[in-house]
Amino acid sequence: MPIINKFIELETNQGINIHNITPQIDAMISSTPIQNGQVLVFSRHTTTALAINEYEERLLTDIKVFLEKIAPESDHYLHNDLHLRKNIPPDEPMNAHSHLMAMILNNSEIIPIVNGKLALGTYQSVLFFELDGPRKRTVFCQISGE
Repeated sequence: MPIINKFIELETNQGINIHNITPQIDAMISSTPIQNGQVLVFSRHTTTALAINEYEERLLTDIKVFLEKIAPESDHYLHNDLHLRKNIPPDEPMNAHSHLMAMILNNSEIIPIVNGKLALGTYQSVLFFELDGPRKRTVFCQISGE
């Protein structure tokens, strides 16, 4: 069974932003001989996440509001006491809230491939969550099957 590794590169915006990466994953699968199998999509960062959900503008706003309620940026977090931490870079952000948001989401998704296409439902998309932007981000995709 062949295994093909690929990457999606993203430049994200300030704060929480949600990107539909389904088209990039579709293009990757189309560029391979894989017709039936699966794709593992993995976020390589501790302040990002992945989810399968509907990519609809009003829902995206609801999701952002929900995440901000769960871990408000304005709360006090020990991780943000930068002066008490060792060996941190000079540009270290105060981003504990972003780490906490990422913990309640997923850092990977496995999606079946059937007849060379993602087997997603009608309203499903693969969503990448930036929780601490702006940044350059990388999503690892491993396509396997026959």
